[in-house]
Amino acid sequence: MTNTVADKLAQKTRKKAPSKQVRLKLVYVDFWSAVKFSFLLSLCLAVVNAIATVLIYAVLAQTGALGKIDELFMDVVGGDETSLMNFLGYPQVIGFAVTVSVIGLIVGTVLGAIAAFVYNLLVRVFGGFQLGFTGN
Repeated sequence: MTNTVADKLAQKTRKKAPSKQVRLKLVYVDFWSAVKFSFLLSLCLAVVNAIATVLIYAVLAQTGALGKIDELFMDVVGGDETSLMNFLGYPQVIGFAVTVSVIGLIVGTVLGAIAAFVYNLLVRVFGGFQLGFTGN
């Protein structure tokens, strides 16, 4: 068995290097960055909400479930001129989905701004979060 330079180097690289630890403290959240992030997140959720509402309505309409519900409603109410589909038509569903999505977009953005503002106020009192990271 011969000890070559390559064997010695391979043994040195197998030794585990000491891990470094870093402690960071989150003491400030940029207000406008938080507003932009919450706006983009709310925008994504608004688009998903609108598309999901339209797709669910389309599936229910194609399977005939809405027709059966409309028949049941007309039997319960007793009038032929009173149709549930007058209130649950495609344009009404689209309008409702868009309205809810826009309201969700506004509320989500405002909540993100309020969260950043409150966090920045609380950091002044409590000092923020301290995070520890280790590298291998």
